[in-house]
Amino acid sequence: MGQRSLPAPVGHTVGVDFPSGPGAWALVVLAYLMGTLPSAHLVAGRRGVDPTQEGSGNPGATNVYRTAGRRAGVAVFMADVGKGMVATAIGLAVDGRALGLACWVAATLGHVAPATRRFRGGKGVATGGGGALVLFPVVGSVIVVLFTLVARLSGKASLGSISICVALPLGVAVTARGWSELLVTVVICAVVLARHQGNIRRLATGQEQGWGR
Repeated sequence: MGQRSLPAPVGHTVGVDFPSGPGAWALVVLAYLMGTLPSAHLVAGRRGVDPTQEGSGNPGATNVYRTAGRRAGVAVFMADVGKGMVATAIGLAVDGRALGLACWVAATLGHVAPATRRFRGGKGVATGGGGALVLFPVVGSVIVVLFTLVARLSGKASLGSISICVALPLGVAVTARGWSELLVTVVICAVVLARHQGNIRRLATGQEQGWGR
């Protein structure tokens, strides 16, 4: 597939190309559609819970955990991570890191802004994190540990999510193969942070809910 290069950052000699061609963009669209899979609705719905109408109203693992129980929350979390991992892995396997990055973005946006649900989706933490594990396995593993530690110690998943949005670009800045990898990572983390505006305000005022509330 034809590709176009971005210049590498200082200290990096390998750039990452942009994917092009109908085959590549078809996979990007597929990745977006994978991201739209309504895992929270499917899992919580089996328990008679609509995550958009109960709790925080967010169709994500944390809200499902609160409103439909621990097992349902874990199932949603694993499904959302899986969406990001599978979509990114397909792009990576078919046409290398460029298409992997594009599919990572597409899957995350599919989860955050699904056209099938009037662009009202989740916050993108698990799906974005799944893609990061595929593209940056070492850094991705570190942010999983960081999220777990911060969320458990604070009792607030949102604080863990915000922490990894800060840590992931820093880790990628050290390990990235080109400016494009860092740029894509920053964009994804910015989107996730934007979806956490309400959480950030509540954390600042001490009103943010914990896991089981």
